[in-house]
Amino acid sequence: MKFEQIKELIKMLQETNISEFKYESSELNLSIRTKDFQKVKEVMVQPTMIQGAPMMGAQVSTQPQMVQNTAPTVSEQPVVVAKTEAPKEEAPKAEIKYIEIKSPMVGTFYRSSSPDKPVYIKVGDTINPESVVCLIEAMKLFNDVKAEVSGRIVKVMVEDASPVEYEQVLFLVEPL
Repeated sequence: MKFEQIKELIKMLQETNISEFKYESSELNLSIRTKDFQKVKEVMVQPTMIQGAPMMGAQVSTQPQMVQNTAPTVSEQPVVVAKTEAPKEEAPKAEIKYIEIKSPMVGTFYRSSSPDKPVYIKVGDTINPESVVCLIEAMKLFNDVKAEVSGRIVKVMVEDASPVEYEQVLFLVEPL
């Protein structure tokens, strides 16, 4: 690939909303990231208590065959969570700013590397940008998802071994 072609790629990326481009061949490995790649937007969410349905039998996952580092996307849209009814005497709680960690791809979400291993993170854990928060399996490849943000995990939004979509919210993080 010639330098002029690389300059043209960079120009095209700046004109679109693509934040990362990767190209690999036998002669060249090229990765281009725009300034929007690690943009973190804070969102407003009110604390909530949601009662979930009991978990049914967990699915058994296969052992990872290959691990790739994949950066999650971070939300730019506000998340609205309904607040449950509280007694009339209780004062309303202040709004808290949370950061969303979103899925970087379509696949199956796993909280640990295998069913008999401990989960990577749980609610209350403190994370840094290099912390691996989960695995996403896509086409028999297991991809590490790193936090890309610092903070404390407030909520896990996806059940283990569940399918996830591109940019689906996986975790809510309280910045520190």
